[in-house]
Amino acid sequence: MKPMYQFFAVFWLFLPFTVISGDNNENLIFKGCASQKSPDPTGAFSQNLNTLFTSLLSQSAQRSFASTTAGTDNATAVTGVFQCRGDLPAAQCYDCVSKIPKLVSKLCGGGGGDGNVVVAARVQLSGCYIRYEISGFRQTSGTEMLFRVCGKKQSGDPGFAGKRDTAFGAAENGVKTGGDGGGFYAGQYESVYVLGQCEGSLGNSDCGECVKDGFEKAKSECGDSISGQVYLHKCFVSYSYYSHGVPNISPLSDGEKRQHTQRTIALAVGGVAVLGFVIVCLLVMKSAMKKKSKYDSH
Repeated sequence: MKPMYQFFAVFWLFLPFTVISGDNNENLIFKGCASQKSPDPTGAFSQNLNTLFTSLLSQSAQRSFASTTAGTDNATAVTGVFQCRGDLPAAQCYDCVSKIPKLVSKLCGGGGGDGNVVVAARVQLSGCYIRYEISGFRQTSGTEMLFRVCGKKQSGDPGFAGKRDTAFGAAENGVKTGGDGGGFYAGQYESVYVLGQCEGSLGNSDCGECVKDGFEKAKSECGDSISGQVYLHKCFVSYSYYSHGVPNISPLSDGEKRQHTQRTIALAVGGVAVLGFVIVCLLVMKSAMKKKSKYDSH
């Protein structure tokens, strides 16, 4: 009989925000590792897991979500998904997803090197996540809360709750019109910036319900905190309140900003060099003309 693996209460081992690279899209948000490990004497689990990661990484260069299964034997098959934040370009999505396979082994262990494989895991970065489970693992409710973080500062604006709730409502409707499932919405209402996204396997209606549940949890968990993020199994939501208005949010990543700055500096330096060369040429010509005029007068 095929084993039925279940989540223990200690399945999700939460970590605080931890920078693992210079790109904000690759900050570690949390990791969840099943407490169970499955013996892998033949290496079939490990091979299927590696095949799964390779397939997901390859697909991340073309799309923001994919689900696939590696292995034909139900006893050793591994199912997994990746998803990138809806506003990430394909190149950044690929870069983000590429960091996760090694992190799974580093953070959860049981990568097959000791003859065992962790039966399920999820690693969530700021811009993407991967989760996988081996065949027979018990499914989790799509609205089960995995992780949440609330800002320490409380809002003193008496109209905060109304603005926040209106922004939440806009996001709930926005994700339902975001395409064929896996809706994504990012926008603002007055001083509140809000973001919501569902896993690509959800239809628009289910996505709206998941995001709605996420915002309800954000209100109950975070209260009047000026910011919060809530990660459910199938969706996540976040909000930020800015007392002086939502600032302009640049679509460029840190890496792109650095490249843009470098190009700007290079152009400026090049322009100065050209200008200097032109000035020198003019001075030489002026000097030559003066000498010619002097000689002509004799």
